[in-house]
Amino acid sequence: MMNPAEFAWLAAAEQDFWWFRGMRRILFRLFDPLAAGRRISRVLEAGCGTGHFASLLQDRYGWPVFPVDLAWEGLQHGRRLGVSRLAQADIVRLPFPDAGFDAVFSLDVLVHFPRGAEEAALRELARVLAPGGLLVVRVAALDLLRSRHSQFAGERQRFTRARLKAAVERHGIRVLRTTYANSLLFPVALLKFRVWEPLLRKPPASGLAPLPAWLNRLLHLPLECESRWLGAGRSFPLGQSLILIGEKAE
Repeated sequence: MMNPAEFAWLAAAEQDFWWFRGMRRILFRLFDPLAAGRRISRVLEAGCGTGHFASLLQDRYGWPVFPVDLAWEGLQHGRRLGVSRLAQADIVRLPFPDAGFDAVFSLDVLVHFPRGAEEAALRELARVLAPGGLLVVRVAALDLLRSRHSQFAGERQRFTRARLKAAVERHGIRVLRTTYANSLLFPVALLKFRVWEPLLRKPPASGLAPLPAWLNRLLHLPLECESRWLGAGRSFPLGQSLILIGEKAE
């Protein structure tokens, strides 16, 4: 489970922080073409945190979204935001019937499971997904990019594209699209996490502290460029995040 102290940082940052704005744009660019023409009437966000993204999904598409999270700390922020249908639930034991949702989102959740334990979560996500429904998963990528923020947030594993793809396929999900993202800043991240942070030897801390407005805008630009590249059907061979969209077998 994520460090409860991270939820306050999330609640303060999700709307305007460069990473959240950029990664949302990338995710929608990947998702929209695959969702076009599909009948989607019920959506689950498994591991919703504060519920902010679930609220955005509902506003953007008009779907009823059911956001669940195990951590009460996140749900409290969601209640203050007025997010609808929030519920406390463990994603390895979801309180929903088989095939109850036409789309299931799980963003940056599987990384908080010990390696191997994500199988139980994926099995449950596949169970509640209707045949022909879409599964959208985002995870942190590549072990060499673990950082002080990773440690603070309670991240317990990272994924490669091959390992994530194999994991979802074992549960009857056909992969439609998978790519690394937050890729253009990869060299900067590598220098920061493997050189600068070890030199400083500071304790784990959240990476969501407020930034000067100019820096926030500057860091967003590479993600905006990536959204256009990925939206044109291309992919990245490396990156700090990994996005997979799959379809449950009929």
